[in-house]
Amino acid sequence: MDWSKIKTIFILTFLILDVYLLFQFMKIRDANKYEFITEASIEETLELNEISYKELPKAPIKDQYLSAKPKMFTKEDTEKLKDQIALLKEPSTTLQVKLDKPIALNTKFEAAELTSFVRDNVLYGDQYQFWKKSDKKNTIVYFQHYDNMTLYENLSGMITFQIDDKNQIVSYEQTYLEDIAKMTDKEEILPPLKALETLHQKGVLKSKSKITKVELGYSTLIQLAASQALAPTWRFVVNENESLYVNALEGQIIEFNNDENRDLE
Repeated sequence: MDWSKIKTIFILTFLILDVYLLFQFMKIRDANKYEFITEASIEETLELNEISYKELPKAPIKDQYLSAKPKMFTKEDTEKLKDQIALLKEPSTTLQVKLDKPIALNTKFEAAELTSFVRDNVLYGDQYQFWKKSDKKNTIVYFQHYDNMTLYENLSGMITFQIDDKNQIVSYEQTYLEDIAKMTDKEEILPPLKALETLHQKGVLKSKSKITKVELGYSTLIQLAASQALAPTWRFVVNENESLYVNALEGQIIEFNNDENRDLE
């Protein structure tokens, strides 16, 4: 046995292995460097366009798709309401309610004025959060939430209070999503900085915009008559009066049909 040749073969083998490992290391290092440069370039691009934002939620964040179905209200539901008259064509996904005693509002409305009423007198009231007051429509809107995250602009999970000419709440309409369940396993979602980049690249986020709020919620991805699928969604409030939305798993910009819904009044 020629030990000299064997020794040479081992040396060559280890040299080849070392070169291969060095090559792999350089690839990983370059990839990480590229990711850093890419993220830095996003920040620089936004800065050059004078787009400012508060501290963003830190990655990685994981979430999943949800499924839900609109509740069919029945007479049994209406019997739980106190000092309220329910108008219901049984069964229906919309509950119309008239108050026996109107609720007077302060001239300068604060959401806290309705907190106890919604919690104690509205069906599933603890599962809704204040969204906005519209002086144009004389309404106050609440959206349902799940796991402390809002179901954005969901017509199947909302309360709309009607205000009369005396600045009193006289009635409301309610819809509700039930059997909310996880459809998929959790996976890492799009970082908010990448979502901002998408909004800017598509021309939706204008130069000199100021992002005043960033939060994660859910929006309707697929809607059928008896059910719907919900996707985790980034919401960016711009200049305190407009909301922009991005699907946090797939990266698409979400535009709701009613443009007025994007304004915060």
